[in-house]
Amino acid sequence: MSLQTQLDAVPGVTAAPEAATRGFVFNHTMLRIKDPAASLDFYTRVLGFTLVRRRDFDEAKFSLYFLVLVADKSAIPAEEPARGEWLLSQPGVLELTHNHGTETDAEFAYHHGNSEPRGFGHICVSVPDVEAACARFEALGVAFQKRLTDGRMKDIAFIKDPDGYWVEILQPTSRI
Repeated sequence: MSLQTQLDAVPGVTAAPEAATRGFVFNHTMLRIKDPAASLDFYTRVLGFTLVRRRDFDEAKFSLYFLVLVADKSAIPAEEPARGEWLLSQPGVLELTHNHGTETDAEFAYHHGNSEPRGFGHICVSVPDVEAACARFEALGVAFQKRLTDGRMKDIAFIKDPDGYWVEILQPTSRI
């Protein structure tokens, strides 16, 4: 039995997605953030994302920041609407939502989902060399939830962003 046949046999899995879903792209995940300066620094400097779009909704008192991991920034169209169309066609976009005023409230915090009540867990970034990436994160003073040496799974780490959201760090190729 092939692996795909085994996966298709998992209860609830549709073996043949409907033709109407062809071309669908998982575009983005949204995280609410307290302080845009801290979060943008983390995602752009520490993890290498590129800010592609910022949208401010002053009347509603929130801002949106759309980030991507892209090897060639010249592939990002410079002008709208092409820039927006490009963004909406990308897989794995990160949308950060800032509700104005939270950054100045010392008591304010978002629930990261990994304590009760549990819900959202983490996002994941694949890196070419997980050991080198983790050494860099350590040198940058990034908070770790799980280091490579912790626990039984020695091939993944979890770091925390400024709001306490977990970011899994792994290497797609074998380290052996």
